[in-house]
Amino acid sequence: MRAIRVASAALLGVTALTFSAPAAVASDDDNHYVMSNGYSVLPSTVAAGGQVTLQVDRDASGCRSSVTVSSGVFDAVVVPRGSSSAVVTVDRDARVGASYRVTFACGGISAVKELTITGGRPVDPMPLYPVQRGVHAGEGGTVAGFDLKEIGLGAALIAGSVGAAYYFSRRRAGEDAG
Repeated sequence: MRAIRVASAALLGVTALTFSAPAAVASDDDNHYVMSNGYSVLPSTVAAGGQVTLQVDRDASGCRSSVTVSSGVFDAVVVPRGSSSAVVTVDRDARVGASYRVTFACGGISAVKELTITGGRPVDPMPLYPVQRGVHAGEGGTVAGFDLKEIGLGAALIAGSVGAAYYFSRRRAGEDAG
């Protein structure tokens, strides 16, 4: 009997951890969905007045229609249905050192990427298919994009499920003894 209780508690704990893991689609402050797969801004760091390539990977993103891309540092542009990229020029008055939100919108779903402005002179835009240079580490991790409220809620859910498993396993043990 003890093995069944331990297995039940372990299964409940694993289930709680599985449901508390971040999903590929999460809710944004604007109450629409944010997906990060299949969209990119290349390069992600550029000088004011420089050009960036906005890429849409149709297979990874699942977007089959046109994509509208907007930001506070360039005019909105539409990547047509048959195309996978567009090149835009960053405003010359973009603030050096600032990070700007770039929003890709396809239907009711959008993706948000960051574009950082550096000092110096602008460089030519990235080619359509950039050369792969290995892993770009240091962005994100397990807590990227989460705030303390979300982390606290997840911890409370896990603690609650573990507590419930303990309570029911102890309750069941008391019923077997009596």
